[in-house]
Amino acid sequence: MAVLEKVKEKLEKKGYAVCLFETGAEAAEYLNEQIDGTSVAFGGSKTMVELGLFESLSEHNEVIWHWRQDAAEALEKAKATDVYVSSANAIAEDGTMVCIDAVGNRLSSLTYGHRKVYFVIGINKLVDGGLAEAIDRARNVAGPQRALSMGKKTPCTVKTEKCFDCMSPDRICRGMAVFMYPLKGYEAEILLVNEELGM
Repeated sequence: MAVLEKVKEKLEKKGYAVCLFETGAEAAEYLNEQIDGTSVAFGGSKTMVELGLFESLSEHNEVIWHWRQDAAEALEKAKATDVYVSSANAIAEDGTMVCIDAVGNRLSSLTYGHRKVYFVIGINKLVDGGLAEAIDRARNVAGPQRALSMGKKTPCTVKTEKCFDCMSPDRICRGMAVFMYPLKGYEAEILLVNEELGM
């Protein structure tokens, strides 16, 4: 937990609101307390599945998620929700976060359009070093794992679990956003969890 406390300090100096949690269950409980009676959407994220957020938040919010509803309709509706919840593919020691996307819906929602955005990040996403190491994790760890879980026939899943910067039509690593500081125009809160979550 000590390493997460250091990252928390750096994120707070940058202007983020940050909460630390020992477990994913605690983070999910916190989100259920904070997000109530509103509209919320999720990015495509195994972390959201592991936390059971679609089910729990749906009990007292309007929840939009293309992994649980008609994808085309959900992706369109998600753009107009008050709250957006997602994870990141990597976070560096200095608090820089990296997110990679295939469609662009997550990158779009994490950068603009919602009243509040929550990033939920497990300790497995933390890398030693800075931006270069965070990008390396996003491309060579998270990307191949996600492609493999989706059954994609890309070099990173067929040959070995690392990025080949391929031109496969199945490629899921198509766009990337780097968050150095909180963006203006919405509230951003980061939940750091001392437990492995997602990929």
